[in-house]
Amino acid sequence: MTTKLKVMFGIGGGELVFILFIVLMLFGSDKVPEIARTMGKAMAQLKNATNDIKSEIQKGAEANGLDAKSLSDITGNINAEINNAKSNLLGDTGNLLGDTATEIEKVKEDIDTLSGPIKRQM
Repeated sequence: MTTKLKVMFGIGGGELVFILFIVLMLFGSDKVPEIARTMGKAMAQLKNATNDIKSEIQKGAEANGLDAKSLSDITGNINAEINNAKSNLLGDTGNLLGDTATEIEKVKEDIDTLSGPIKRQM
């Protein structure tokens, strides 16, 4: 269970024990089982709601003639276009500005070189 929590929430065993200790101190030992039951029911309702939404989306897709394979193809095409746009934007260097940053640095150096004597006179 802690492995799932670590993956989902980034909570390890020590943190979980600490959180349970704080909850026990705040609410007392009488309220903790009631809180756990309420949280369990809320999680079950949330899971059921997400499953209902997923099934409605699936039914809508099937009604429009889309199956799981065509949906995965569409998703794959969208992801490929996003990756293509990212690579075009970032360029080969992986830097958002790419060669523009080096050009900006060159211009800054030129301005500093030209304004050097002017700064000294002031």
